[in-house]
Amino acid sequence: MRKKVTVFTSFVIIAAMLLSGCGSGGASNKASEAAGEASGEKVKLTAIMTKHPLTKPLKEMEWLQQVEEAAGVEIEWQEITSDWGQKKGTMLASGDIPDLFIGPNVITDADFAQFQGLFQDLSTMLDQAPNVQTMFNEKPETRLMATQPDGKIYGLPKYQRFWPSSAQRQYINQKWLDELGLAMPTTWDELYEVLVAFKEKDANGNGDPNDEIPMDWPGGIGGYFNPAVLLGSMGVTLSDGNAEGYFVEGGQVKNFLIDDRYKTMVAFLNKLYKAGLINKEVFTHDYTKFQSVARGEGDIAKVGFTWGWVASDRFGEQLAPQYASMSPLKVSADYTGKLGWSYDHYNLNYGVNHIVMSAKTKHKEAAMRFINEMYDPKVGMQVLFGSIGPNIKDNGDGSYTVLPPAKAEMDPGTWKWTSTMADHGAFYIPDSLKLTLGKDMQEVLTQSEPLKEAQEIDLDNDIFPALFIKYSTMDNNILSLNNTNVMNLADSSFAKWVTKGGIEAEWDAYVKEAQKAGITQNLEIMQKYYEEYKSKQ
Repeated sequence: MRKKVTVFTSFVIIAAMLLSGCGSGGASNKASEAAGEASGEKVKLTAIMTKHPLTKPLKEMEWLQQVEEAAGVEIEWQEITSDWGQKKGTMLASGDIPDLFIGPNVITDADFAQFQGLFQDLSTMLDQAPNVQTMFNEKPETRLMATQPDGKIYGLPKYQRFWPSSAQRQYINQKWLDELGLAMPTTWDELYEVLVAFKEKDANGNGDPNDEIPMDWPGGIGGYFNPAVLLGSMGVTLSDGNAEGYFVEGGQVKNFLIDDRYKTMVAFLNKLYKAGLINKEVFTHDYTKFQSVARGEGDIAKVGFTWGWVASDRFGEQLAPQYASMSPLKVSADYTGKLGWSYDHYNLNYGVNHIVMSAKTKHKEAAMRFINEMYDPKVGMQVLFGSIGPNIKDNGDGSYTVLPPAKAEMDPGTWKWTSTMADHGAFYIPDSLKLTLGKDMQEVLTQSEPLKEAQEIDLDNDIFPALFIKYSTMDNNILSLNNTNVMNLADSSFAKWVTKGGIEAEWDAYVKEAQKAGITQNLEIMQKYYEEYKSKQ
């Protein structure tokens, strides 16, 4: 009887396919997909994942194999760890794209505007993704950040719940301070004197007076873990990675790249560089080298002062106890204004366009099944921290615990990024999920204590809610083009001024050039949208 039913079912499906052969391609594709499912075959999809360089091959992730199995799909992955920005433009222009994209803002709102018709509007398919609907209902802001001005949804966000209000902490080697009899610096001048001592007095005590690096960061002025947070010494509160230099102060959208306080900071960095207090490779090393240098050699530290996520991640488990998390510095002893820092809660706990579907895929229903599985809460915690078993313990009572690294010498942050998609994935972790965090996340909260006062922020008037603002196609294009021009100028100028000086003599001309490149126009556009956003709150 089972054989007869199977044969009859196959006949009906094939007949349906033949009858719809002259109809729409969508109907034919659905019939083809249904036929594959009836025969027990998995639907084959293609996908691009932009992942961290540390992350192991996707095929080795247990949870991902289970997701593909549950969705009835088999995905051919292309894994990108570098140069995605360069590769993306050529791919999108050709129109030959995979079924799915996964990664942080892997496809941007600007891409949606420029390549209209290339990406699937998911708003019409949400009935096939109840887990996504749950996220939208429980966290309405996620729907807001996903929805374009015309109501369409091309990219879905993530929500990961557990992260603190800032991505970066400021670290100094407390052991070096103690060995040299130095007090914790509280101003830029005091920091300068401490860094000089680190350089000249064999701070790590290994007999080599030339192997200490007093200050280091991963090059450039945009993103996390760079000196831009020193602007907080003069009252500037950055947010969400300070991309392209935008910030809000008293309800006014500004850009620190043309702010006199930026000039003051760069001049200070040049003073440090001329004194040999900054890593000479600061503008040439990559993030991996930046991390490895700070992990020193055994119990011999190499870096005195820097920025990072958490001490164990920045310096490794062996050296982390040497370092102390610092409060923001004052620009000078007589500065009496409020100190700022970086408020990154939105960017850390949310993310836009973490999964995007091609409008050309032949298997939209199958792709949507996969998306729905990714947003299952139990899957979400595995996307972020690793598979149940090797990375997460199921306590058997509806609660879970993030496990320590399998290798004792590995820090939990590296373990996470090695094991899974981590923050780069597309997922939802509801506030109701019972999960005990690992040691590194507990450390993050403790090491954030020195920033507490600077984190007392007027969110309505001093933070730009970038994730929740959607620009029109025209304005998106203007902003993108202007930002490219401005950052080309800013990046090259910053590196030159830090290493060779000259900012005082060149500042006025630089500001005029930045304004000509579009920074003033962008500020006007962003101010308009910011005020419209506030009026609706």
